[in-house]
Amino acid sequence: MSNNERKLESGGPPPPGQVKPGGGKPNCPKCGGLGFIVPDVGPEHPQFGRAVECSCRLEGHEATRYERLLRISELGSLIDCTFENFLTEGVGLAPAKQLRLKLVYEAVQRFAKEPQGWLVLKGGYGCGKTHLAAATANYRIDHGHPVLFVNTPDLLDHLRAAYSPAAMTSFDERFDQVRSVPLLILDDLGTQSNTDWAQEKLYQIFNYRYNARLPTVVTTNQELETIEGRIRSRLVDHRMVQTLTITAPDFRRAGFDETQPDLSTLDFHSDQTFATFDLRERELPQHEANNINRAFETAKNFAENPQDWLIFNSIAHGNGKTHLSAAIANHLARKGEVVLFISVPDLLDHLRATYSPSSVIRYDRRFNEVRTSPVLVLDDLGTESATPWAREKLYQLLNHRYIARLPTVINTATPIKELDPRLESRMMDEGRSTFFVLKAPSYRGKARSSRSQRSR
Repeated sequence: MSNNERKLESGGPPPPGQVKPGGGKPNCPKCGGLGFIVPDVGPEHPQFGRAVECSCRLEGHEATRYERLLRISELGSLIDCTFENFLTEGVGLAPAKQLRLKLVYEAVQRFAKEPQGWLVLKGGYGCGKTHLAAATANYRIDHGHPVLFVNTPDLLDHLRAAYSPAAMTSFDERFDQVRSVPLLILDDLGTQSNTDWAQEKLYQIFNYRYNARLPTVVTTNQELETIEGRIRSRLVDHRMVQTLTITAPDFRRAGFDETQPDLSTLDFHSDQTFATFDLRERELPQHEANNINRAFETAKNFAENPQDWLIFNSIAHGNGKTHLSAAIANHLARKGEVVLFISVPDLLDHLRATYSPSSVIRYDRRFNEVRTSPVLVLDDLGTESATPWAREKLYQLLNHRYIARLPTVINTATPIKELDPRLESRMMDEGRSTFFVLKAPSYRGKARSSRSQRSR
């Protein structure tokens, strides 16, 4: 015990307004297990004659407090996420993205060893940002430091639950635990329901930690400009916040071509190549076999030297239009070209989805991604819902590519005269477009023999 402190006498009543002594560590040299000490100060001091909690008792309170934090922390399923088992080279990443991922990894590891300021990890789904955030939490806990790791929507649920009369912890106590924890890691900021109450509580947490300069880690798949303004203003303060963007694709899609746009569905057509295309020479009458052979050669030539537009048209479904389009896309992708392969109805759905308040990507960014893609392959033009909005978006997109002479492949089973006249005029421009009509019937159903066809 220091000279300016003295123990409470055993068995004596505590000073007025104080709790009964007890709860200290049995072998504490300051309080001898009583849990309280009376500072050895003069009569003029405001604490003269008043018992205060011993530091050993305060340590117990802190331990209890952090045990409660761990109960709402969500590291259970992420307990194995460490820096040691993080794939610093990703899965099949190009060298530039490997380097970027390694730099992010090293920056997060430095933060985990000495947390200062704020760290914002941005990136798409499954890119590794949650793994790195959890690795930071696990590292700090392993070294004896308190951490709260929690998904943002779940955090708000925990706060709401504290309003319940049956709650073991009051709202004020729970809220203070969250905002003042030495290291707070908020996963998936932006996925919460943005009610006025939710925005206010998150702002209060961020504002408190910002003013107190408490270390904080945030992961998000949103652009920062979509986050509530008061919170965003703190997240973009470069004097205190380090923002790291992970450009790696979803680790769960290991084996897929990471160089291709996330919007592309080419992965689902990986088996549709020139090598697997059936020319049907023994099945079709000669004029149809010749036609499909010319379509095949036209597609191969375009794949070797993609320029302007190539359109495959046929009123028959399932006769090879999509296969030839996918074969072109696969050939170019395997040469390292960036190719966006998508059906027109899916494309329009993606554009509409950007209008949602919960969208993680803006409309203009998505639209520009499509219209400026180095190679665009549009499947099933004409099967979309032909609303005025859909017609206008398709025209704007394709008109840009027509003027810029960007390589574009389109297949459609809709007669050319039934398409938007503005698109028809561009498709039929022989100076910039190759319009090929497939005359073969569908692959599906019973195959027709050449003999039976000639007899009809």
